[in-house]
Amino acid sequence: MFTTRPEILGTFGVVTTTHWLASASGMAILERGGNAFDAAVAAGFVLQVVEPHLVGPGGEVPIIFHSARTGKTQVLCGQGTAPKAATIEYYTREGLKLIPGNGLLATVVPGAFDAWMQLLRDFGTLPLSDVLAPAIYYAEKGHPLLPRVANTIAGLKEFFEREWPTSAAFYTPGGRVPQARQLFRNEALAGTWRRIIREAESGGGSREKQIERARDAFYRGFVAEEIERFARSNEVMDESGERHCGVITADDMAGWQATYEEPLTYDYHGYTIHKIGPWGQGPVFLQTLALLKGFDLSAMDARGAEFVHTLTEAMKLAFADREFYYGDPRFIDVPIKKLLSDAYNDERRKLIGHDASLDLRPGSIPGYEAQMERMREVLERLSCISSQDAASAEPTLADMRSARRGDTVHLDVIDAEGNMVAAMPSGGWFQSSPYIPSLGFMLNSRAQMFWLEPGLPGSLEPGKRPRTTLTPSLAYKDGKPYMVFGTPGGDQQEQWQLLFFLRHVHHGLNLQESIDMPMSHTSHFPNSFHPRDRKPGHLAVEENLGAETIEALKARGHKLEIAPEWTIGRMVAAARGEDGILRAAATPRLMQAYAIGR
Repeated sequence: MFTTRPEILGTFGVVTTTHWLASASGMAILERGGNAFDAAVAAGFVLQVVEPHLVGPGGEVPIIFHSARTGKTQVLCGQGTAPKAATIEYYTREGLKLIPGNGLLATVVPGAFDAWMQLLRDFGTLPLSDVLAPAIYYAEKGHPLLPRVANTIAGLKEFFEREWPTSAAFYTPGGRVPQARQLFRNEALAGTWRRIIREAESGGGSREKQIERARDAFYRGFVAEEIERFARSNEVMDESGERHCGVITADDMAGWQATYEEPLTYDYHGYTIHKIGPWGQGPVFLQTLALLKGFDLSAMDARGAEFVHTLTEAMKLAFADREFYYGDPRFIDVPIKKLLSDAYNDERRKLIGHDASLDLRPGSIPGYEAQMERMREVLERLSCISSQDAASAEPTLADMRSARRGDTVHLDVIDAEGNMVAAMPSGGWFQSSPYIPSLGFMLNSRAQMFWLEPGLPGSLEPGKRPRTTLTPSLAYKDGKPYMVFGTPGGDQQEQWQLLFFLRHVHHGLNLQESIDMPMSHTSHFPNSFHPRDRKPGHLAVEENLGAETIEALKARGHKLEIAPEWTIGRMVAAARGEDGILRAAATPRLMQAYAIGR
């Protein structure tokens, strides 16, 4: 099969991310003697610099990893929680029905920094200053600005100048939009990281103690103080059409830390998939596999209508359950064992027929009737569940590309010892919140995933995690750690990952071949992001899926959005075989992602 680039093979180490500079930086750390954890942290911080429209230091990150030393696979939850003052009562008094998709009211505790620091402290080997050096270099000396970043800034120029003056001063100084492929610097951000390192190193001691002081500087020191000052003293315009201050405080920051958790797992055709829990959408992947277990996907054409239709209909059912059942399990009871059980999925599988479904069809679980009714009532009232014509709505792909939308990045690293890391950093992009001049970064907008309605699994509560879309993946093969993979894309993340994984498992395609195959996704279910819209029956497909497949999908009743080829998905992946050979691949779409290894 033709591929756009080779599947990278090596034995020393592989790094694959959504930007070539992050991949190169991670590989450089491996070359210096660091391990996969050191490399992942370095790459993660570089991504905050070179893809500021997709991620920033004020964002969040779920990480799933395997340690060769401990023999364990774990999740590190870097998803921050709602501030203490973030209550339904407060937001509704502000006249809101939904939490805005940008501005200061949408901010939860920035979780990425602590997750990266704990990963480095507990599993890395290099000093903090060494690992942050590449990111500081690109922030201070400059990096060639991506055309997509320059275009996004251009689209926001008038808004910044009218409503977010600190962002205008930094991103469009003197009214000028920075040029693509020219050096772009963020010296204030470099200064923040340098100060954190100085405070970390000031007391001497072990690398672990220095990392602890870095955590203190961010969450209990000058960073937290500056975040509170900016959020509480600035009224800024958001998607509600009104100006609001934020509610986050230094006390919210000080009382939070990233947490280690056990992953959810599911066995499928000799593979065991590890995902984050139902505080994110990770279990959708597992639920979809449980439904697909009853179909012979290997007998289907990997780019044929039957394959795409069957996967799409299974995902519709799993995503419907996401809406009605998923939430932070520290606050609600999520029936995850039932949702993944054979008995439950054997019944749900019967709903997958020849034609495309237009209804949102969650499963019925005894004891959850009141929650189900309440969720349905809210969705109907907000028109998320109506059977409006999907073709009349603005296409999802265009939504993702518009100047007001952010997205996500991804990285995967494997070293020679068999350490594996998959991380999905996101949030804190410059569309989400105004630039904080004293720190050089923006805050996140992840709180928009909460509902301002009581009695729902995703209802806003102080200290609660929003149900994130961020969902990295780690797979075992025949009982041994095998592969890490992921893609940005909001609600599409699981969908593109499933296409990649199933084609690899059932059709024998290598990593690059699986990534290069035509992609698709549906927006049939309510969007996780403001304004929480839904497009019943929608199915976006790349045009190179082929005319025959496209016509057959139309005949089954799918409401198709035909996207140009090479425009859907940003998959990257890395794997380690039993023979020790390492593999890595990255999508050619958007001409940014790159896999490196030797």
